[in-house]
Amino acid sequence: MITPKYPDWLKKRINLDNDYQETEKILKDLNINTVCQAAFCPNMGECFSSGVATFMILGNICTRNCRFCDIKNGETETVDPKEPENIKNAVSQLNLEHIVITSVTRDDLEDNGSKQFAAVLKSVKKNKAVTIEVLTPDFKGEFKDIKRVVDLGPDVYNHNIETVPRLYSQVRPQAKYNRSIELLKTVKEINSDIITKSGIMLGLGEKKEEVIEVMKDLRKVNCDIITIGQYLQPSPKHAELKEYVTPKKFKEYKNIALRNGFRAVASNPFVRSSYRAKKLFSTVKEIN
Repeated sequence: MITPKYPDWLKKRINLDNDYQETEKILKDLNINTVCQAAFCPNMGECFSSGVATFMILGNICTRNCRFCDIKNGETETVDPKEPENIKNAVSQLNLEHIVITSVTRDDLEDNGSKQFAAVLKSVKKNKAVTIEVLTPDFKGEFKDIKRVVDLGPDVYNHNIETVPRLYSQVRPQAKYNRSIELLKTVKEINSDIITKSGIMLGLGEKKEEVIEVMKDLRKVNCDIITIGQYLQPSPKHAELKEYVTPKKFKEYKNIALRNGFRAVASNPFVRSSYRAKKLFSTVKEIN
């Protein structure tokens, strides 16, 4: 196990200015969860101060126990029927132009949570000025649930690979690598106009050639955007941190991803799957 002391390139000052506090207040008043808060994202201060947040629907308790994630797992909450309207109101109050909607995994629900994604998309789309990215779980690979979300026309469909196949049993024991790849393939088959996106963490013991193979697998299913960030171990109970990957290596991975055909890449230690989502989306739209 490596030392928990962060290297200099991973030290970041959190901005708790008035804009941050106002964003936090609006989200609290509307009873909206964010993955920013639930997962203690290191970019939370920067995003909140900019009036940006990744909305997390379907509660804040996950049915899975991925060993990299700090979101709680256990007994889930009742789906909130007011959530779609509350998120629409938050988008308006925060004057957002591009939003990300994600969720905990809800394997306990008959529809795997896809109906709530659809309800939120319908509600938010009443504000036609907003572009929308969804970051969904794998829906257990159910075609009807994937299609239900795709049919509502999100601008970006994101589903994270998270790590290399060899590490799935250690890091994502309830997930399947091929199922996640197949989901991204299915999205493009249903609607080839939707931009697809995925993300991977580094520092879990993966090898360079394994990361490149993941890139190739994603490109085989026409994935447009990849995000690459540093894994940070939330607690001693979580998956062991094996390496702090240097900014130089992240830059190298970015160049490899671009050479492999990704249309937009975010690769540095602080990148998370929805970090600077609007910029990545805009990059792909400009290429189109």
